[in-house]
Amino acid sequence: MNAAGEQRRLLGTLEVPVIERNSAGRSPFLLTCDHYGRQIPPELGDLGLPASELVRHIAWDVGIAGVAERLSDMLGAQLIAQRFSRLVIDCNRPPQAASSIPLLSEATAIPGNQKLTPAAADERRQRIFDPYHQRIAQVIDQRLAKAKPTILLALHSFTPVYHGVARPWHIGTLYNRDTVLPPLLLEALRSEAGLVVGDNEPYAVDDATDYTIPVHGEQRGLINSGLEIRQDQIETEAGQIAWAERLAKALRAIEQSLRAQALLPASA
Repeated sequence: MNAAGEQRRLLGTLEVPVIERNSAGRSPFLLTCDHYGRQIPPELGDLGLPASELVRHIAWDVGIAGVAERLSDMLGAQLIAQRFSRLVIDCNRPPQAASSIPLLSEATAIPGNQKLTPAAADERRQRIFDPYHQRIAQVIDQRLAKAKPTILLALHSFTPVYHGVARPWHIGTLYNRDTVLPPLLLEALRSEAGLVVGDNEPYAVDDATDYTIPVHGEQRGLINSGLEIRQDQIETEAGQIAWAERLAKALRAIEQSLRAQALLPASA
């Protein structure tokens, strides 16, 4: 069996990568979580990494799963999340980007990603990346067909220290072309005393290095933004609950503001 055939056999029994919650939710917010999980297909082993690396931020967005689930429930908002580790394939990177299947993450080399054949890389895309994004596209199609208001909000978390540099923000907005949701998020979050809120910090959205917002938000003409929460804020269940409550309060107020501006129908 050649390398491509072996890869197909190995990945052919993968779990469906998509996790969904509140699929019948009435909220206009559609939540996505590209780095929700850290599963690795059993046939890929541990990608040559020690267990200590596979619980770090290089493998997933620490804490965001708990926030996303609780926020989804609080708002009655549909959540679409992805169960596999970003080290297998990053579902917020264009497949052609060098960081799609990382050879190096921060300072950690990923042995299991070295010298992948194009066929092996393409198999990961077909089995993990494609079904996840096809599902997001399908849900958006269904919502738009029903004239259901849809605001795309991509949820992420970031490490407090990266390459030795401390990051001061508790949370940051991520956006590129949208001028509606990001300023409302900034205003709502900055109204809370003591909260350090980044404006396109620690990251900004870019067509070359991001996928979910450019493709599902901007190309579809949806109001959209991303949120990045610092991981030390949401490592514990208590932190996840607190942040979900904070965001739910802010997003409910934003929804009412958008309705008042006639940017959303008066009732969904």
